Amino acid sequence: MNCLFVGAGAVADRYAAGLADGPLTLAGVCDTDADRAEALAASHEAAAYVDIDDALAACGAPVVVNLTSHGAHATVTRRALAADRHVYSEKPLALDADTATDLLALAADRDRALGCAPVAPRCPAQRLAGRAVADGRLGRVGLGYAYAHVGRVTEWHQSPDGFLSVGPLYDGAVYPLTVLVALFGPVERVRAADALDVWPAREAATPEAPTHVEATLEFASGPVVRLTASFYAPHRSREFYGVELHGDDGSLRLRDAGTLDAAVDSVSFGRQGREYTPMPAQQPTRAGTYLDGVERLAAAVADGRRPRATARRGAHVVAICDAVERVAAGADPAPVPDFGTAADRPAKPSVRPRQDGPRSPFEDDRSLRLPPIGFGCSRYRGDEYVGRVESIATALDAGYRLLDTAELYGNEHRIGDLLAAPGTPDRDSLFLFGKVWNTNHGHVAEACAGSRAELGIETFDCYALHWPDSWAYQGPLERLAEKPVPEQEAIAFPEDETGEIETVELSLADSWANLETVHDRGWARTLGLCNVTREQVEAVLEAGSVKPAVVQVERHPYQPRTELVEFCHERGIRVIAHSPLSAPGLLDEPVLDEIAADRGLSPAAVVIAWNVTEGVVPIPSSNDEAHVVANLAAAGERLDPEARARIATLEDPEFSR
Repeated sequence: MNCLFVGAGAVADRYAAGLADGPLTLAGVCDTDADRAEALAASHEAAAYVDIDDALAACGAPVVVNLTSHGAHATVTRRALAADRHVYSEKPLALDADTATDLLALAADRDRALGCAPVAPRCPAQRLAGRAVADGRLGRVGLGYAYAHVGRVTEWHQSPDGFLSVGPLYDGAVYPLTVLVALFGPVERVRAADALDVWPAREAATPEAPTHVEATLEFASGPVVRLTASFYAPHRSREFYGVELHGDDGSLRLRDAGTLDAAVDSVSFGRQGREYTPMPAQQPTRAGTYLDGVERLAAAVADGRRPRATARRGAHVVAICDAVERVAAGADPAPVPDFGTAADRPAKPSVRPRQDGPRSPFEDDRSLRLPPIGFGCSRYRGDEYVGRVESIATALDAGYRLLDTAELYGNEHRIGDLLAAPGTPDRDSLFLFGKVWNTNHGHVAEACAGSRAELGIETFDCYALHWPDSWAYQGPLERLAEKPVPEQEAIAFPEDETGEIETVELSLADSWANLETVHDRGWARTLGLCNVTREQVEAVLEAGSVKPAVVQVERHPYQPRTELVEFCHERGIRVIAHSPLSAPGLLDEPVLDEIAADRGLSPAAVVIAWNVTEGVVPIPSSNDEAHVVANLAAAGERLDPEARARIATLEDPEFSR
């Protein structure tokens, strides 16, 4: 679809940078500076204009992209709408609420689409923050802090006059305000506001608006947010466009509300009483672009729709700024019209794992959808038992949503306490994988009931046989972690009179049939197998009434289990890799070092990414917070075929522990 750029300054270059890779074509450029218009137009084989009326008359592009200075936005948008063009405007939509109201009315009257920047709420970091709010991490959000430290625009912008004429509210504050409105709906009123004229005397340019504004905003949905917008505080200060939210159960920090991409530490969460933990994306992210909003508007127009939701939100943000100015000037606390943004805000989104992420090419319509990575909760570290509550809490805070548990680990009650604690994600955002121990294959329902009680859950997302072997029953495995180690060992690994493991005559098919009873009772959504061969999976598929949804095995480059993985994927069975990083010597392999160096990763991150790229869900485990976060971030990486081929050379058929 053709578009017409009106305005050819610095921001137009940022919009134009996305044209080569997108569906839009630049048909014309209009700017009162003829040289600027011609330079941008020539680089895209477009026509150049200096008068907007001439441009609208001569250029038939259906979409006008309004990239003029702040004060000209409303005028240009009005003229383009009157000429029956769809319009996407840079922020702000206007400089007062009445004008914004008129623009929305004109767009509706002419049946035109009207959109408004910024695209921030649709960008990766902001969406990550939104999911954390949606899945109940913070509880009721009571307070927030939002910053727009634009800084001395005379130092960093080639054309600062437009900024100085409108002040930091209508420029920088638009970013955090837009994100907050997307998260919580409209601001109901401005409770208090103040404005300061602080500006260095040495500056030749004098702002026309207050250079520092603070306000207290009350959202209709409950949160109260203190907003600070400043040209005086430098944009390199600790807070740039930051947003911090505080709830009953935890706090969240979005480092930059205007960022187009997500770094590992763009979003951090701290449950009540704990330090902040970075929340890296665990899916590949696509950075937003300035042109994204235009492309979405154009696609809607092509489908016959006339979207105006982002313009309504933009108008509401203008109304907030308008009310802040009035209250700062001495008016009473001011209500803010919502422009329909309450209705535009979607209901609480589903946060069931992977629902908003891309489907793996190794999944099909029969496959269980899983998060790309999980967290192992085993207490075993070689020959030692270790506490895991702190590391599991860190994992949940960082964003892990699959927990691998087992009655053998003896810590289900401690995990249950954690799941019930404030700041833990809602149950429907988690995938809980449980396992029945070898001694309980003849008492699966009893074991599952005990694990459900310890965890405080009604249903496992998947419940599995920990191993295919059946051993002598020792009674319920209750809270092994609280028993002396010799007693733990005796209960979990029963021996006969010869000192060998005491087995029982129970076939894998019979054990699976017992496992199916917990599925029949609704205690497990799906069933799984662990530490099995392809032949054993085939036996269960042939004998069972319920197909395994998950197979969990040890998997790493020394032991890739390629045949088993392919067999499972062909049948819609997901594969989970336990012990993906713990094979002795693995992380010292030169091949992994080289691949890691090429991609700016660690060897551990390469192994995590290798599993995820091949459609396998790794469940690394660590008690080190930095490793917990780094492993999660690695799930957002993908390896190319060449790297995977190099890793394949590490396979060792003789590997054993």
